[in-house]
Amino acid sequence: MSNESMMCDLETGVCGANEEEAMQEINLNHVEKRITIYYATDPICSHCWALEPVLHRFIEEYGHYFTLQIKMGGLLANWNGFSDGANGIQKPSDVAEHWKEVGEHSRMPIDGSLWHDNPILSSYPPSRVFKVIQSTHPGKEHDFLRRAREAVFAFNRNIGEDDVLRDIVNQLGLNGKEVVEAAAQQSAQELLEEDFESVASLGVRGFPSIIIVNEENHGMKIVGARSLETYVQALQQVLGGDLKPKQITSLEQKINEGHLLFSREMEVMYNIEKTDVESYVKSELAEHTYRVGYILNEMYVEHI
Repeated sequence: MSNESMMCDLETGVCGANEEEAMQEINLNHVEKRITIYYATDPICSHCWALEPVLHRFIEEYGHYFTLQIKMGGLLANWNGFSDGANGIQKPSDVAEHWKEVGEHSRMPIDGSLWHDNPILSSYPPSRVFKVIQSTHPGKEHDFLRRAREAVFAFNRNIGEDDVLRDIVNQLGLNGKEVVEAAAQQSAQELLEEDFESVASLGVRGFPSIIIVNEENHGMKIVGARSLETYVQALQQVLGGDLKPKQITSLEQKINEGHLLFSREMEVMYNIEKTDVESYVKSELAEHTYRVGYILNEMYVEHI
């Protein structure tokens, strides 16, 4: 046998002469750049609801590169003196038409008729519930925010009301009565105001805003609901290197997470056309394990 050093190549599976140097200096103290993404949002922000399909795909594929911190922004304290001239909003009923436009453009269903007969008086109550859950049951706040948005946008429920909030929290397996009562305390408002201060320090002036920063607090700010490519490019620029997306979770696993999946979300997540969603669902999910529904002519699936 030859005196040459022999090895089996891990990548090719071929065994033969080793062409690498006999001794090589290595450094195993490789440190990945740590990235933080701040998501400034509000439970009743319609453009944040419109962003859900893209944001979920972004987190699904690239979430291993960053820590996500959701910050409440305080969109509506109350209607005293509130004005959004850019969107023609001076009173609660004005919101209905704006929401309708956002829903039609994004294809994330928005009813919005509650603004005529049972308007939300403030976005602070659901925001405080979010903060209480975040502080007492870390991780559950993400589920709460999603279910709260489904409730208000798709099902036209007033998430400023305690009974609606209790019901949503109960759906998470938590004690809705206790959480909503805790959210009414001054301590919950103080938690919320900490978010307001953080959002202000990040230079946020509208929602949704995504701020991507590295350990040196240098980074990128993306305002408004943008394309997936925009967020990927921003992350790549802040990270300073190529990105390797993770494999996307199967549809079966996604619906087992407990919330609805709308057609637009499945289209973005799995790169399929609207016309192919129904057949894709049938091919991916076992019969009698899911239910199909429609809201404002938009299909959704949920686990049963």
